[in-house]
Amino acid sequence: MPAEFLLGNGAIALGLLEAGCQVVTSYPGTPSSEILPEVVRLVKSSRLNTYVEWSTNEKVALDNAYAAAIAGKRAAVCMKQVGLNVAADSLMSAAYLGTTGGLVIISCDDPGPHSSQTEQDTRLMARLAKVPVFDPATPQEAREMAVQAMELSAEFGVPVILRPAIRVCHGRQNIVPGELNVNPDKAVFEKNPARWAATPRFRFMLHAELNRKLKKIGETFNTLTPFNAHDLAPGQSYPLGVIAGGVSWAVVKDLLAESERRDIPLLKLGAPYPFPEQLADEFMVACERVLVVEETDTVIELFLRDKTKVLGRLSGHIPSEGELVPQIVEKALNAVLAENGLALLKSHGEPAAMELVQSLELPIRKPTLCAGCPHRASFFAIRKAQPKAIYTSDIGCYTLGMNLGGVDTCLDMGAGITLGSGFVQAFKQDDVAQPVVATMGDSTFFHSGTAGLINAVYNDARFILVLLDNETTAMTGMQPAISTGIRADGSMGKSISLERVVTGCGIDFVEVVDPYDVNNMRALLKKAAAYVGDPDGGIAVIIARHPCVINDHRGAIPNRKPVTINDNCDLCGFCHDRFECPALYKDQVEEQPRVDPMLCAECGVCLLVCPKGAIEEE
Repeated sequence: MPAEFLLGNGAIALGLLEAGCQVVTSYPGTPSSEILPEVVRLVKSSRLNTYVEWSTNEKVALDNAYAAAIAGKRAAVCMKQVGLNVAADSLMSAAYLGTTGGLVIISCDDPGPHSSQTEQDTRLMARLAKVPVFDPATPQEAREMAVQAMELSAEFGVPVILRPAIRVCHGRQNIVPGELNVNPDKAVFEKNPARWAATPRFRFMLHAELNRKLKKIGETFNTLTPFNAHDLAPGQSYPLGVIAGGVSWAVVKDLLAESERRDIPLLKLGAPYPFPEQLADEFMVACERVLVVEETDTVIELFLRDKTKVLGRLSGHIPSEGELVPQIVEKALNAVLAENGLALLKSHGEPAAMELVQSLELPIRKPTLCAGCPHRASFFAIRKAQPKAIYTSDIGCYTLGMNLGGVDTCLDMGAGITLGSGFVQAFKQDDVAQPVVATMGDSTFFHSGTAGLINAVYNDARFILVLLDNETTAMTGMQPAISTGIRADGSMGKSISLERVVTGCGIDFVEVVDPYDVNNMRALLKKAAAYVGDPDGGIAVIIARHPCVINDHRGAIPNRKPVTINDNCDLCGFCHDRFECPALYKDQVEEQPRVDPMLCAECGVCLLVCPKGAIEEE
């Protein structure tokens, strides 16, 4: 097959299929979202009999893949690092119960973070669950580790985690594909309740078996080249050595190579758990001091036994938060070199370049909803209709409603509803009828909203829930919405009606509105507020339905309305502060608001926004 310039996530997809993976499930989340679509592309081009699925959430995805793995097949599940939190309950038990086939859990980390709630380190989750973990440094290595992880899982009968960070997921590398294996194994499930439905006593025995497996795997990790290896010269000692894994190893390796430094040995730990103690001890003996460079937490550093030699996060030599980009690693390395009286790395003039960039005083552009986004209209209507409410929201594009003053909280997926009901109960305890408007997307509601809504109904926590239905999973890459019935491979499944699910949760007030009709939505919100306050009322759910303007531009804006700003404008700034459309900007020369025709989606919603009538249709 010809070489391809693959995204790291595409390289992972390739590795899974080269390993004979028969089932791949996922819930989208940056930086993992492209893995499943790449699997679909490769499966279709090679006509493989591989099952792929967008699942409703990460736990569901893991459970479906795990079922295949205990039926003797090779399976994989893909998610981002916070998604593994959702799947953690299943992960912990799956480690004890083991597999008969293979199961690779791909959890993509987001140091920074660039698009996540936390910088959590999946390697720590692997340690907690007691499952092996691989930490790739490049897309090519991610592909190789995907194969190795599947083979290791099949050999030892344990789930294995592959943990690529965002620079691997979204980096690109020229890769020559190998043969995609058609695994002939058929599904066979041998009933054994003592294992697959184990009671606590049997779990104790399974835990002991897992520990024995990990000990054997740890021994193999001592010689797992090229993933775990060092460049020590035989019999030589060094004043300073560096231990690193994943992307951090690649950064350190490049910095040392650019400075032609052969006096600083480097230990690579691309498979850090079970910890390869023999290999690490060998390296530690040869070095007087050791700097540990890893992201995003202390894993290798905690496993090293002789802490008197170790420098890293715990000693303050490596930052405790943030992505370890080359500039930061270079600064940390030079600080340690200076402390130990060693020559510094060669400077590449980057500090001067950074100072120059900072001196330009470039404006900070915050993320914002797209021009024409229906969520903007929804939040505008919510603010106008319920100005004194607490606005609880969730994970998705609509989190950006904070720029419009329509989001007060964002905890995790599903918390728009659960925090909303929690606020209601907290104020009710003080005999205060505090209005609450919760917002949540359609995909998030299917992911983790139903349980919270049923709980709120059961406990009579009354609030308004606005489900922002843009008919796609927009923020993570336009994956199909469950309500459309479109599946991961483009085939049609059974569409799930959002209205039916909401009604099934015990909601009697369910109404649908087009948020582009701002005045109608405002009126509906007031009607919903009255229902919430009525003694015979309850929770009110409004489904604000309008297609995503990026995913379906024609369907989202069937009737274009180009706009302009007339002389009624008195520079009050209301359109910028309360509507915040990127197509509306302030001319820096004339100090007048203008409409950028290159950005304007011509949705016409802003015609209803200006209190002075200064925005008009051309």
